[in-house]
Amino acid sequence: MTENVVVLGAGYAGAGAIAKLQSELGGNTRLTWISETNYHLVLHESHRVVRDPSVRSDITIPINEIAAPTTQFIQDRVVNLDVDDQIVELEDGDDVEYDYVLVALGSQTAYYGIPGLEEHSLTLKSLDDALEIHDAIKAASREATRGEPAQVVVGGAGLSGIQTAGEVAEFRDANRAPLEIHLVEALDEIFPGNDPEIQQALRDLLEEAGVRIHTDDPITEAEDGVIHFDEGDPLEYDVLVWTGGITGRDALEETGLEKEHNRVNAKANFQTSDERVFAIGDSAIIDQGDQPAPPTAQAAWQAAEVAGENIARAIENRPLKTWEHDDKGTVISVGDKAVAHDVEMLPVDTFGGFPAKNLKKFIAARWIADLTSWNRARKCWSSL
Repeated sequence: MTENVVVLGAGYAGAGAIAKLQSELGGNTRLTWISETNYHLVLHESHRVVRDPSVRSDITIPINEIAAPTTQFIQDRVVNLDVDDQIVELEDGDDVEYDYVLVALGSQTAYYGIPGLEEHSLTLKSLDDALEIHDAIKAASREATRGEPAQVVVGGAGLSGIQTAGEVAEFRDANRAPLEIHLVEALDEIFPGNDPEIQQALRDLLEEAGVRIHTDDPITEAEDGVIHFDEGDPLEYDVLVWTGGITGRDALEETGLEKEHNRVNAKANFQTSDERVFAIGDSAIIDQGDQPAPPTAQAAWQAAEVAGENIARAIENRPLKTWEHDDKGTVISVGDKAVAHDVEMLPVDTFGGFPAKNLKKFIAARWIADLTSWNRARKCWSSL
């Protein structure tokens, strides 16, 4: 009997799983890939587009460079997953039936109920988002002067917020644009929950780049042109970018799967409360004991490899593998500079400079090479 396997999403988790499934599934299985975009975006490099839109061709990989000829690709938006009837409902096309489905839809921005924040802020969850930020800071700088520079506020000082602020600073310097950049974090330090050594290293780079850092004071409301804080004075802005958190996709809201914050609960083998539904990446909260797997590109890459194999094992009625996240370290860019921390097999805890910058580039290149070829990765190197 032919088994229908469907993968939802073309992010790190979805693209990685497709690559693995294509090597694992036998000829009696039909593989279908569904995504809103006809390309895979190297999302952890999307902040580069904020500075320079021309790099987008290097950080987007067309689906046809990843999907095998036997893999059916459908470009459409998933609106619901009916686990009772085993159907994926699409916005424009016909429903797609499945025997096994892998949910890898990624996440959407969380606004935590802060009044006005969704209405007045830009986000960075897609290529279009990065282009919109670029256009917004470019337009704001045209209307500004040296005496009255445009105010760019980035809310949320996690990885995405730090890298976005760094790219806005690079845009400012490259274009001599009259911009002032603010990075706002509700908690008491940037890159919250991480080692103080990397926090300080990132703070040093941001301050060197002229980014003003505001911590330990949450945003309570956003209005047109101004944000309000719990304690501090209001901060006026011309461009507001919000990178402060994630939640699951709306398409998962009505499904009967067990979930939290619209992210699907998954075991360490990626099975959900329905044994024919697997979930990975930001769409899932994957059991790893004391803490779930982090919603990072690194975790998604690792998970995709095992999830793809486990779906093949489920079809063949073989035992499923249990996945354990292996944190190989952190590398974050601030414009053209970078900081690396706790990198596996290296003798120093935190370092920057040329080694960190090139390690960051190599990580992205390695991912592109895994999906396509080292020749393509080499051509993209200068944009990473």
